[in-house]
Amino acid sequence: MDEDLNITYITLGGHVEVHKYRYLYFMVVFIVYILIICSNSTIVYLIWIHQNLHEPMYIFIAALLINSVFLSTNIYPKLLIDFLSEKQIISYEACLLQYFLFYTLIGSEFLLLAAMSYDRYVSICKPLQYPTIMRKTTTKVFLALAWLFPPCQLVGLAAMSADQKLCGFTLKVIYCNNSIYKLFCVSSKAISIYGVVIFLNLVGVPVLFIVFTYTRILIVCYQSCGEVRKKAAQTCLPHLLVLINYFFLIAYDVITVRLESDFPKTVRLIMTLQLVLYNPLFNPIIYGLKMREISKHLKRLFYKHVNIKHLTS
Repeated sequence: MDEDLNITYITLGGHVEVHKYRYLYFMVVFIVYILIICSNSTIVYLIWIHQNLHEPMYIFIAALLINSVFLSTNIYPKLLIDFLSEKQIISYEACLLQYFLFYTLIGSEFLLLAAMSYDRYVSICKPLQYPTIMRKTTTKVFLALAWLFPPCQLVGLAAMSADQKLCGFTLKVIYCNNSIYKLFCVSSKAISIYGVVIFLNLVGVPVLFIVFTYTRILIVCYQSCGEVRKKAAQTCLPHLLVLINYFFLIAYDVITVRLESDFPKTVRLIMTLQLVLYNPLFNPIIYGLKMREISKHLKRLFYKHVNIKHLTS
């Protein structure tokens, strides 16, 4: 603690001993971060400039990819600084902010996936009512809920955590997550209960809703012709892949934080990075290659770039 400035610092102990290879680690993580920004931004750009992609499904995809960029930006810049620093420290206030933004964006991701599943449900199970149900207003409401509901829930938890007295000042993680609870002198039952309620609201309920909608979609597809099944596979499979991948990563984060483990630092670093590495890189690949309309525009953009480069060379 810096008594003069009244700032409490937390040591992040989940990093590998960089020393000799710090610049190599820095370059690898920096390249990954640039790839995340470029790949996600490219798909968002394509959705923005092409009028035929201004539909609820593609708008939700764009929102999901923007969310991935925000999530990565919450983690990677601090991680890059840590690789070049002798000591990996962060003020408790900044740690709380990172923790708040991290779970806010995760909650938004699950709500966006739920909105996407509802859009697919209406499109496949109630095609004649789709224009009436999924209007621009409905899309805007879903986006507003996905981005405003999580922070409104988590701000109370962050405020309660800020008032707790600290007896520990080291976290065995590379970024601030719910392991900050281990720093408290006395575990708070109110925070634990509130945290469970938030987890159910932002993860449990959306996942159950998504399972319900996709079950209905599968039933309808089973009873329909081959063309409907093909359309459902093209649009629903990417969403399911993203959901399954993300759900298991979040389950890993929530469960392992509460387990006292003595994994080597390198193993801990690699496992923790899965959460902030796979999805931000995985999402644009899935939606860029598996969604036919996006894939078509992506190929055109690639061939256009290749042709321009060929003409100028």
